[in-house]
Amino acid sequence: MRNYRLGLYEKSMPGSLSIGEKLREAGAAGFDYLELSIDETDEKLARLDWSGSEIGALREVQEETGVSIGSICLSGHRRFPLGHPDPEVERESLAIMEKAIRLAARLGARIIQVAGYDVYYEASTAATAENFARNLMLSVEMAARWGVTLAFETMETEFMNTVGKAMTWVEKADSPYLQVYPDLGNITNAALAAGRDPLADLREGKGHIVALHLKETKPGIFREVPYGTGHVRFAESAAAALDMGVRLFVGEFWYTGEADWRKTLASSERFLRQALGGASGRR
Repeated sequence: MRNYRLGLYEKSMPGSLSIGEKLREAGAAGFDYLELSIDETDEKLARLDWSGSEIGALREVQEETGVSIGSICLSGHRRFPLGHPDPEVERESLAIMEKAIRLAARLGARIIQVAGYDVYYEASTAATAENFARNLMLSVEMAARWGVTLAFETMETEFMNTVGKAMTWVEKADSPYLQVYPDLGNITNAALAAGRDPLADLREGKGHIVALHLKETKPGIFREVPYGTGHVRFAESAAAALDMGVRLFVGEFWYTGEADWRKTLASSERFLRQALGGASGRR
């Protein structure tokens, strides 16, 4: 029996598939669960208002397939960030957070990966950081009421591109409901650009890392890099994560229109299992 679970990022599959179809495809490719995306598009944000019957149907298909929606990647705050200086945008950011937390609880997802930035399309300032801090604390209180864990994704921007920076906010919140969910590719780029060891940065989150995004990157390139063609040290990083008690991993990659996307799912699953298995994932 493996002592970890490997999830699949929803956007690795064609957007034309239903969530039920994506659950089935994830299972067929050998993954253990699905990470649902709530991004900044109107289509994905509309999921926050799913009806009781829609959620019930999704719970049924999870039982039917044996593949759960284990976590939610909440990137909708890119468009409506917690630190935004406009009060209307700020209110919308909190509404999105509250709806996402309630959705996670109703679906049975235990973790929401939240974006580690105060603003995205605007310039970060002392005021936006202050807004972010205030609204983050409100968000953590919401999450605690529903028993859902919020966990920071380390981003490609300077505000929170390392585990060390994420831990600063986790320590300020001092709550079991705010933790770290690093993006391995992003912290690799950030660490190497600063002349640091990515594994040293990863270890700064010891005791607070709830899951790990397994994403390939190259220097300055953060997306759509096929596994094995970049510079991420997957096996060594997996070993470090497992030694720290991390047991949830998600393969993060994107469907880019290829006809043989099922083959990509299967080959990615094998690549990641090999990295995790080589890191004593089966001990």
